[in-house]
Order: sequence, then C-alpha cells, then structure tokens
Amino acid sequence: MTDTAIPPRPGPHSGRRRVFTAIAAVAVAAVLAVTGAANAEARSRIKDIADFEGVRENLLVGYGLVVGLNGTGDSLTNSAFTRQSLVGMLERLGINTREATLKTKNVAAVMVTAVLPAFARHGMRMDISISSLGDASSLLGGTLLVTPLVGADGEVYAVGQGQVAVGGFSAAGAAASVTKGVPTTGRIANGAIVERELDFEMASMRDVRISLRNPDFTTARRMAQAINAFLGSPSATPTDPATVRLRVPPRYKAGVVALLTDIEQLEVDPDHVARVVIDEQSGTIVMGENVRISTVAIAQGNLTIRITETPQVSQPSPFSTTGTTTVVNRTQIDVGENGDNKLGVLATGVSLQELVSGLNALGIGPRDMITILQTIKAAGALQADIKVM
Repeated sequence: MTDTAIPPRPGPHSGRRRVFTAIAAVAVAAVLAVTGAANAEARSRIKDIADFEGVRENLLVGYGLVVGLNGTGDSLTNSAFTRQSLVGMLERLGINTREATLKTKNVAAVMVTAVLPAFARHGMRMDISISSLGDASSLLGGTLLVTPLVGADGEVYAVGQGQVAVGGFSAAGAAASVTKGVPTTGRIANGAIVERELDFEMASMRDVRISLRNPDFTTARRMAQAINAFLGSPSATPTDPATVRLRVPPRYKAGVVALLTDIEQLEVDPDHVARVVIDEQSGTIVMGENVRISTVAIAQGNLTIRITETPQVSQPSPFSTTGTTTVVNRTQIDVGENGDNKLGVLATGVSLQELVSGLNALGIGPRDMITILQTIKAAGALQADIKVM
C-alpha cells in the first residue's frame, strides 16, 4: 500500500476566505503602485539636473547690414554707424561713395547673435537672431549680408547670411498706427555656417566632472551613491556641493561616451533648500515644499482714507445787479478701517499648504502677503530663505 495524501475537504468558509485574500492582495498591490509612482515622480534623471564637463555651448556675436527694406531702414543722417558701414561695404565691392550724399532708407545696421552648439563641426548650420541698432522701424523683407560671428576670444567661428523672418509688423497712417510684436527683431533659421571647430577630445579623458545645476551637498552625495551602485565600484566622489568627480572605470576606457550615456539615465532624488522667492514688481510669490513656520500670530488690517471733492457753483439770482458767479469747494473725508480681518495663529511646523491656506483665510492678497512673509522672517519664525527679485 502506498502513502497517498488525501486532500482535505473544503470547508463552507474557504471560498469566502480566498476571495478576501485576493482582495487584500489587490489592495496592497495598488498601495505599492501608488507609492512607487509617487517616488518615481519625485526622482529626476542625472541628465536633467547636471551638466557634464566639456559639453557646453558658446555665445557668438557679429555686426552686419540688412538690406532690401521697403523704406523702413535707418536714417543715414541719424545713424552714423549705418552710413559708415554702408560706405565701407561698397568700397570693398569697388564702389566709391565717400563724397556722395546717401539718403537711402532701405538699409539697417543690426547685431547678430548665435549659440554655437557643443561639438559643432565644420559646415554645420545653426540659427541666428537679428536685432536692429539704429532707428529702423521694421526689418520685414530684409536680407542679412555676409556677417562674421566671433566668440569671446575674437576668433571667427561662423558666418551668417540670409532672409530675415520677422514675427511682428508695424503700419501707420496720417492719424493712427498699429504695431504687433517687435518688428525690429528677427531670426534666420539655419542662417549661419560653422567655419571653426572647438577641439575637445572626450574619448581620451580619464575622469569626468559632473556639475549640478542647483548645487546641494545632499544631491551631490546621492548622485555619487547612485553612480557607484550602478558601476559596482567607488568611482564617483562628491568634491563640493556643485561637482561630482567620476573616474572612468577600466571597462569603459576609450568609451567615455558610452559611460556618460549609461550614467545620465540614472535617477536621483534631488534635495531642495527651503526658500521663498518674491517678485516685487509682479507680486508673484513662489514657496518651496520644505518651507516651515514656527508658532506665530498674524494680523492684517487696512486703514482707508477716501477724500472726495464735489465743487459746486454759486451764482446770483436772475436779473440781479449784484454778486458774481463763484465755485465753492465741497470736500468729504471718509476714514474706514477694515475690521473683518482677525488675528490668526499658525502652529509650529506648518506645511506649505497650511501656510497658504492660513494666509488666504485672512483675506490677504499677494502684495500684503509679501509684506507678511518678510515680517515673519524678521521675527525669526520663517524657517526658510527669502530671495527678492
């Protein structure tokens, strides 16, 4: 006889227990999914919060002439630099106009700006921006002549030329005018050709420095830990709040591009300084997530004084031979104090949402809120930095 285990007979409540177990498993999985989604939303790729050494852009600038304008160019009597540039250009083409009186309104002097991309090669094209220097009213329909674009070292890195695309326009009549956008600026798509390369040998690098866009000790350390965990060796070291030094592992020799491609996809949870940014001009307030308030009482009230002038005319009776018509001043002064706003208490350690809700409950507008935040900071109850723009 063989030993065969006989399965137990299912009880009357076993099916119900299985259903409850399945529901509980689904609920736990949903909670874990939501938690994972929240953590994923708070994490950022290294390529989105840092820059790699040597991978940078360079600014270029140049001075040129835009021709072909329909009478909307510079006035040569008011813009001496436009006249001198026009005369110099014509002389280079074999035309002498120094003794002539030039009255054209179809030429405008412009500044040309561009951004030289990282690792731009000879013959590549890039966009350029055009901005008027003189009293031209519009660059619509103009053509930029050959313009060298130089860098900070004075060397020519690109040459621009082409038809100017203007987003705005201007039209005027005898008694009215209309202007949309800025017609004295424009762009030329692919209007410049790279003539000089910036040499940078990335493949031969033995270490790479990673620069954080928002320097922070905690973020730098977390980034180094994420890189070391991926590489399996202590190759990354934070040297300061803004820099992480990465030594190229032996298996990545002559392959720094492959290393950076793998590194930039790693996710890091960046830390943020508690800060309140205030724009006085527009009344904009931006507060970080870590802003905290100690226990403080806030009261806000407005004293309003309204002065109304109602002048009245006093004149003599009809057909009267005496008296003169005079203006009698009538002034009414009303003093009102808003008594609806009461003293509010914010408990210690309140969050950003609680702070905003508390201030809104007091009926405080953005302008008054700026003053209140600065006063709370002066009282030592605002655990954050205030930056006024």
